[in-house]
Amino acid sequence: MKRIRISPEHIIPVSFLFAIIIGTLLLLLPAATAPGFETDVVTAAFTATTSVCVTGLVVVDTYAHWSLFGQFVILVLAQIGGLGVVAVGSMLLMLGRRKFTLGDRQLLGDSLNIEQNKGLLLFLKRIFRGVFFVELTGALLYCTRFIPMLGLWKGLWASVFHSVSAFCNAGMDVVGPNSMMDFQGSVFLMSVTMALIVLGGLGFVVWFDVMDGIREGIKNKRSPGSFFSHLPVHSKLVLLMTCGLLLFGTVCVFAAEYHNPDTIGTMPLGDKLLNSLFQSVTFRTAGFASVPQDKLTEGTCLVGYVLMFIGGSPVGTAGGVKTVTMFLVFMNALSYISGKNENVIFHRRVSEELMRKAAAVVFVSVSAVFVMTLALMASDGVCLTDALYEVVSALATVGLSRGLTPKLSLIGRIIIILSMYLGRIGPISMAIFFTKGAGLENKIRHAEGKFYVG
Repeated sequence: MKRIRISPEHIIPVSFLFAIIIGTLLLLLPAATAPGFETDVVTAAFTATTSVCVTGLVVVDTYAHWSLFGQFVILVLAQIGGLGVVAVGSMLLMLGRRKFTLGDRQLLGDSLNIEQNKGLLLFLKRIFRGVFFVELTGALLYCTRFIPMLGLWKGLWASVFHSVSAFCNAGMDVVGPNSMMDFQGSVFLMSVTMALIVLGGLGFVVWFDVMDGIREGIKNKRSPGSFFSHLPVHSKLVLLMTCGLLLFGTVCVFAAEYHNPDTIGTMPLGDKLLNSLFQSVTFRTAGFASVPQDKLTEGTCLVGYVLMFIGGSPVGTAGGVKTVTMFLVFMNALSYISGKNENVIFHRRVSEELMRKAAAVVFVSVSAVFVMTLALMASDGVCLTDALYEVVSALATVGLSRGLTPKLSLIGRIIIILSMYLGRIGPISMAIFFTKGAGLENKIRHAEGKFYVG
């Protein structure tokens, strides 16, 4: 009997789909719903999808509609979705002391978007240790505010939930219906939340490069000023892109919303800067909101489309096409305009295969945004600004909404469910498909045709 082999580009989407189905069934249990509420199949499926895809768009209030058991299911789904279903499954296999085959290693590498197999299991262990430490630290910091405000047990649960949700860029909370709007003047809570979001969005590769760089610097007695120059090129690019995009978003939001009384217009200068920075951070796939998103100016929405679409960085918990991907596409155009025959970043050449991969990811993502926005406008009759905001937020697994999600029709909710799912598996599986596919290579060399571009 012929053995059927399933390629990684099929296993990864199926694993997320399987997690969504299990989550839906668990959320349909009567014990998952708070007294006085009822949960239908679409609501359960929507919530399971937004949890596994770490998006944060919700059709019911997380703190009110779901029981403690339901909230626990959501938290577990968000943790699994943030780290990746395959990565979590691999870690469980490691704990069970199962031997990893070459195929297992390849699947894990593809799920993490890492090509080399050497040291992969050690890298996975470092990820889980680092995630546990960061989320525990975040929860302890939240406890100092939430326990006095909510009481011991409820405050402790809210702290754990908020920490995991922020780090995984899930954007859900169990404190109340207003996300971070009740804390828009709290420098401490806003700062802790932003730190968790940024750490999750930087990517684990950057984490370990920075930590290794610090250790090497201390060991070799290097000056602090030389730290950045000794980092690998990927981490250099991610850190520069992250800082640049956060600064760009902060300045744009501050300028566009400065006189808007519905957002930051009536705040003191310090709070205006704080909330502008928070909005810039949360645009990077986080989903928490410190100001009403439906009150943002169209200029801020335009900036939001760009930042949400780009998202975080590779091998992390964030969504979007990723910072490095977008930079490579930009560099490719810049290199052609300047007449260069290769793409060079920090004196290192970028391979043609990687450039094609970046272009494919961006093209597929732009196409998905276009199709889903048209579908949502047709199904629910919403304006372009709201439809585009909702779709980009779903596809980039951001979770910000202009108040449209709970009002969507059945078809509209299905469109957003599909968008969240495609957004979570798309940049990974689509990139693998375009670069590796089924391992086929062109066997025929065609004659060159004459075409005109531009």
